[in-house]
Amino acid sequence: MAMYRKLGKKTKLRKALLRNQVTQLVYKGKIVTTEARAKEIQKIVEPMITLAAKEKDNYDTVTVQVKQAKKDKDGKRLKEEKDGKKVSVYETVDKQIRKDQPSRLHARRQLMKFLYPVVEVPAEGKNRRKNTKEVDLVAKLFDEYGAKYADRKGGYTRAIKIGQRKGDAAMMVVLEFV
Repeated sequence: MAMYRKLGKKTKLRKALLRNQVTQLVYKGKIVTTEARAKEIQKIVEPMITLAAKEKDNYDTVTVQVKQAKKDKDGKRLKEEKDGKKVSVYETVDKQIRKDQPSRLHARRQLMKFLYPVVEVPAEGKNRRKNTKEVDLVAKLFDEYGAKYADRKGGYTRAIKIGQRKGDAAMMVVLEFV
């Protein structure tokens, strides 16, 4: 008996497919896929959520002093003239940052090893490149899903059957977080 489903794909293709679908499930919270793929995705996502729930509060809050550029009401940097050149004006502010404990850092790296990076690009507009931002899925796992499922012991996802696919009659399911 096999430990996993091969899904009719070679190893590299199967791993890439599962990584992509796990990443999209964490990012969007719900995906539509086949029943066999959903069962494999559940095997991967459930331990991730358990790890995130276990390590969700395992950090220290540290206050650091940061130099930050002063900005006007429009969000542009304030500049002053020094030695004939225009330079930005900076101020020192206190900032609270989270410093991971070693076990949380290890968990973060374990999760980052499997998830693909996700980039959000705005749909329309002239500043599409400027407004593009990368989504931190590991932080989403710790902050959102870890906090949500902290008191739950497994069973974080559910697969709802929605019928057969028209082309090959494969059973389709909606895989979502509970």
